[in-house]
Amino acid sequence: MPFHFCPQCGTKLQPDFRFCPSCGEKLPSPADKCGPAISTTSYSLSAPTRIESTPSLGITSSTGLARPALQKTHNFLLSSPEKYTKFSRKVATSSVVPSTSPVKDDKTEVRGKSKLSSPSGKQAAAGARLSFKASGTAEESAVDGSSPTPRSPFKGKSKAKRAKHAFALEPLQEGEEVTDTTGKKWKLMKQQSQSTTELIYEVSRPSTKESNHILKLAAKDGRIFNEQNFLQRAAKPASVEKWVKQNHMDFLGIPSCVGFGLHADSYRFLIFPSMGQSLHSVIEEENEPLSQKVVLQLACRILDVLQYIHSNEYVHADINAKNIYVAQGQKSQIYLVGYELAFRYCPGGQHVEYREASRTPHEGTIEFISMDAHKGAAPSRRSDLQSLGYCMLHWCTGMLPWTDVSQPDQVASQKQMYMDDVKALLRHCFGKKTVSSAFQTYLTSVMALQYAEQPDYSALKDGLSAALLQLGGSMEQPLGI
Repeated sequence: MPFHFCPQCGTKLQPDFRFCPSCGEKLPSPADKCGPAISTTSYSLSAPTRIESTPSLGITSSTGLARPALQKTHNFLLSSPEKYTKFSRKVATSSVVPSTSPVKDDKTEVRGKSKLSSPSGKQAAAGARLSFKASGTAEESAVDGSSPTPRSPFKGKSKAKRAKHAFALEPLQEGEEVTDTTGKKWKLMKQQSQSTTELIYEVSRPSTKESNHILKLAAKDGRIFNEQNFLQRAAKPASVEKWVKQNHMDFLGIPSCVGFGLHADSYRFLIFPSMGQSLHSVIEEENEPLSQKVVLQLACRILDVLQYIHSNEYVHADINAKNIYVAQGQKSQIYLVGYELAFRYCPGGQHVEYREASRTPHEGTIEFISMDAHKGAAPSRRSDLQSLGYCMLHWCTGMLPWTDVSQPDQVASQKQMYMDDVKALLRHCFGKKTVSSAFQTYLTSVMALQYAEQPDYSALKDGLSAALLQLGGSMEQPLGI
């Protein structure tokens, strides 16, 4: 069966896919490829006969011209700003073909981003709530007409890169109502948190005043679509409940999405029952590292979640304290949330191939991502387990050898060095403190995993559980925080 690749992240796709299972991008349909020129753009790596439109380079379709190989073009453009400018000007002047498709509502869509509309269009008021932050990327230059300035994907601050553009989300007013796809209305009660890509609100049904649900709000065409896709495909409440019963578990920390929808043609939202407080905020309140006992409790619970989502062909790809919630009043209930970067590593039972530079390098929270993510390879099961290992060390000690390193490629170099010397990593993190042997056993095991190898979850969990018992704890006990 012939394969295609996602134009946004490079993931290998089957021809009948309508959306990329990795990044959530809507894929071009056969009608898009054969019909008249339209504003939506796409790549195709299967014997192209024309140059496809590329938003980041300002290239428009032109029949009869063979497009250079994607990776070669990427490397050519990044090698020199002068080459980049000459190339973009050359293509822009030689391959522009007037579009014969009608213009609808003066609206142009940029793939993977929110819609930009003319101030005279109907969507101007709603679209004004979303604005691009100045980022200096080629896509932004293509929109505003200025000359693009290329930047290496291997450079940048040690922060999560969740999208090529950072959206400035304007908060909705408290008291405003949204309607999900089933027709249920939800009233925004109080804003809990805000980042550049999402907002979290306490919400309730209009008929009640009790805020027992949370609403996650983000740009309609952002990563939240990928999370919605994961929740609908792999985290259905019935499937989770069946897994819990089959494995004789008391709890599994998979969030249950009870509603979703669009709002004001600019936002997408997901609704969940309240899951307590993020582990990140708990650690900040404590203002000190967690005990080894608490960290082992957390790791066992998260391993359960990872085994479930891995068995459903997905990996999480961004494990960190902000994506872990502790249920109030029942502090042994730990949730793993934040599936914006969730990736379907094994579609149809066929593991994806290891291919460096097939995705954006360093994607995720830099401090904790795996070497696979640093190299731009699609994440696999070992990626999640290695990230969990880094988190365990950070929660116990408050630092990692690369915590204060700002350049992602330097972080990757240090991680690569310590992968071959786990004892040195532990010495750097714990110093002269006594540390449970379970940490070394776990890290050594997950660092040795092959890309497509199935982990022995039972052995990993048994090692952590045994160490937890030696410290006088158990998974069922409330967390000592």
